[in-house]
Amino acid sequence: MAGSTTRDRILESALALFNREGVAAVSTHRIATETDISPGNLHYHFKTKQQIVERLFRRFEHRIAPCLEAAAGVAAIDDVWLTLHMTFEAIDAYRFVYRDIAYLLHEYPAIEADAQALVTANLISSREACARLAAAGVLRATIEDVEMLALQMVFTTTCWFSFTRLTPRDARSDHAGPGFAAYYTLTLLSPYVVGEARDYLNYLRGKYLG
Repeated sequence: MAGSTTRDRILESALALFNREGVAAVSTHRIATETDISPGNLHYHFKTKQQIVERLFRRFEHRIAPCLEAAAGVAAIDDVWLTLHMTFEAIDAYRFVYRDIAYLLHEYPAIEADAQALVTANLISSREACARLAAAGVLRATIEDVEMLALQMVFTTTCWFSFTRLTPRDARSDHAGPGFAAYYTLTLLSPYVVGEARDYLNYLRGKYLG
């Protein structure tokens, strides 16, 4: 139990440091210091920084998988917003993954296949979500529209928090949070939404922009 607790503490410290400072800037010695253990103790649990990165990536996969599964089964526009919100919460909790992805793939190529599989799963679930909404009459969209929307939604979810780092600091606030990110991603569907679903979009607009 003590060993498991120490491993979890190491991972929690590493996650906080990676999210705050970036993977490249954080050493195993720094992680040990943050965890209040010796470097030797950390080495006992994780022999390399790569092992820590890979374990955190696995945790991210497990955190986001239910979000993608839920997205594939949406039936209404508010379902889309909810699943997007859950997805952005997961991405925000492990924001180093997408923000530092170029560095991660260069330094730890072993995760490349899994990272590609994750994006593929996101594309599939987004495509299924848009197709279900089109079939239900919530969206007036062609097959080509559905494909384009799925790509745009995945692009936004994977790049949103990197984008917010490039916005002026005084423009950041709660707008950088998962709810706002989910709303803006949902607006990609706006030109295709018909009927009562538009009322829900107007409600969200008032909530986030009002």
